Amino acid sequence: MTTNTDREPTLRDVIDKIDNLSSDVESLSKRVDTFEDKFTNYQQATQWVVQLAFGLIASATVIVIVTNVFK
Repeated sequence: MTTNTDREPTLRDVIDKIDNLSSDVESLSKRVDTFEDKFTNYQQATQWVVQLAFGLIASATVIVIVTNVFK
Protein backbone atom coordinates (compact mmCIF):
# COMPACT_ATOMS: atom_id res chain seq x y z
CA MET A 1 0.00 0.00 0.00
CA THR A 2 1.43 3.41 -0.95
CA THR A 3 0.62 6.48 1.04
CA ASN A 4 0.33 9.87 -0.50
CA THR A 5 2.35 12.42 1.50
CA ASP A 6 1.03 15.34 -0.55
CA ARG A 7 -1.97 16.82 1.13
CA GLU A 8 -4.54 19.12 -0.35
CA PRO A 9 -4.11 22.75 0.68
CA THR A 10 -6.56 23.96 3.24
CA LEU A 11 -8.26 27.33 3.30
CA ARG A 12 -5.81 28.35 6.03
CA ASP A 13 -2.88 27.49 3.71
CA VAL A 14 -4.38 29.61 0.94
CA ILE A 15 -4.97 32.54 3.30
CA ASP A 16 -1.38 32.29 4.57
CA LYS A 17 -0.06 32.32 1.00
CA ILE A 18 -2.20 35.36 0.16
CA ASP A 19 -0.95 37.15 3.28
CA ASN A 20 2.65 36.40 2.28
CA LEU A 21 2.03 37.65 -1.25
CA SER A 22 0.38 40.77 0.12
CA SER A 23 3.38 41.59 2.30
CA ASP A 24 5.73 40.91 -0.64
CA VAL A 25 3.73 43.27 -2.86
CA GLU A 26 3.78 45.95 -0.16
CA SER A 27 7.56 45.60 0.18
CA LEU A 28 8.04 45.84 -3.58
CA SER A 29 5.73 48.85 -3.72
CA LYS A 30 7.90 50.66 -1.16
CA ARG A 31 11.02 49.84 -3.19
CA VAL A 32 9.40 51.17 -6.36
CA ASP A 33 8.42 54.38 -4.55
CA THR A 34 12.03 54.82 -3.41
CA PHE A 35 13.26 54.24 -6.96
CA GLU A 36 10.75 56.74 -8.32
CA ASP A 37 12.01 59.34 -5.84
CA LYS A 38 15.61 58.74 -6.94
CA PHE A 39 14.60 58.87 -10.60
CA THR A 40 12.74 62.14 -10.06
CA ASN A 41 15.81 63.65 -8.39
CA TYR A 42 18.03 62.45 -11.22
CA GLN A 43 15.63 63.86 -13.81
CA GLN A 44 15.55 67.26 -12.10
CA ALA A 45 19.35 67.34 -11.83
CA THR A 46 19.65 66.50 -15.51
CA GLN A 47 17.26 69.30 -16.42
CA TRP A 48 19.33 71.76 -14.36
CA VAL A 49 22.51 70.69 -16.16
CA VAL A 50 20.88 71.05 -19.58
CA GLN A 51 19.52 74.49 -18.68
CA LEU A 52 22.95 75.54 -17.43
CA ALA A 53 24.61 74.30 -20.62
CA PHE A 54 22.16 76.19 -22.83
CA GLY A 55 22.59 79.29 -20.69
CA LEU A 56 26.36 79.14 -21.04
CA ILE A 57 26.12 78.60 -24.80
CA ALA A 58 23.70 81.53 -25.14
CA SER A 59 25.94 83.76 -23.01
CA ALA A 60 29.03 82.86 -25.00
CA THR A 61 27.18 83.51 -28.26
CA VAL A 62 26.02 86.93 -27.08
CA ILE A 63 29.53 87.83 -25.91
CA VAL A 64 31.06 86.83 -29.24
CA ILE A 65 28.47 88.81 -31.20
CA VAL A 66 28.75 91.89 -28.99
CA THR A 67 32.58 91.92 -29.07
CA ASN A 68 32.57 91.58 -32.87
CA VAL A 69 30.00 94.37 -33.29
CA PHE A 70 31.91 96.84 -31.10
CA LYS A 71 35.36 96.17 -32.59
